[in-house]
Amino acid sequence: MTLDFAGKRILVTGGTRGIGRATVEAFLAAGARVAVNGSTVQSTEKAIATLGLEAIGVPGDVSGADACKLIVETAATELGGLDILVNCAGVAHGGPVEEMTEALWDQTLDINLKGTFFCIQAALPHLRASQGNIVNLASDAGLIGEAGLAVYCASKGGVVNLTRALALELAPEIRVNCVCPGYVDTDMVRRDVIDASTDPKATEQALANAAPLNRIATPAEIATAILYLASPHALFMTGAALQIDGGTTAGHPKRD
Repeated sequence: MTLDFAGKRILVTGGTRGIGRATVEAFLAAGARVAVNGSTVQSTEKAIATLGLEAIGVPGDVSGADACKLIVETAATELGGLDILVNCAGVAHGGPVEEMTEALWDQTLDINLKGTFFCIQAALPHLRASQGNIVNLASDAGLIGEAGLAVYCASKGGVVNLTRALALELAPEIRVNCVCPGYVDTDMVRRDVIDASTDPKATEQALANAAPLNRIATPAEIATAILYLASPHALFMTGAALQIDGGTTAGHPKRD
């Protein structure tokens, strides 16, 4: 299966690191022109410096509707339109529910869910003109619960059902799908989960053991799924929540 995006104009939010960065690199390798969004000018410029001439920077914080509109409009102007929107920007905060503050709730929901919605809203005129499509980054935590991740689960569950609702509303002109990764070997997971623990080696092994395939994913594996959903190979897919999770959402594991 060849994934050819020659001439396609793509915006990837959260595109400077992790899954977003891998997605940008995969689209560029497939011939696309890509607008790369990072939360700051500095992070965006740093990424663009290493990505080549077909990538342009569109910095901005997706937690506000006005910023989302500016990001999308800048990308569409620079690219001459928009064929695909990929919403990868996201944050994750874990801990007991008693320790979750209103500020953490607001930041998580604003970036993960509100940002996704308002980037989509701003992109609709451009995507209707191009008969384009949308891929959102959700999570296996949007399909099942996980203790200690209540706020994150709420935000990603919202992304999954937002994807389904908009798939219905925007059909047949615009397809809307999402990917639901399990744990992925990104700098965020390394910094905030593995290295932040008292026993990083044991924590990394526990994350791997959570999936029946006994490992965590690479960012490139998630990027491949995103490109598939955005491609003509997935023309009969909309409203899908594609699980790339090593089996974590398949059901209960075998008990000894």
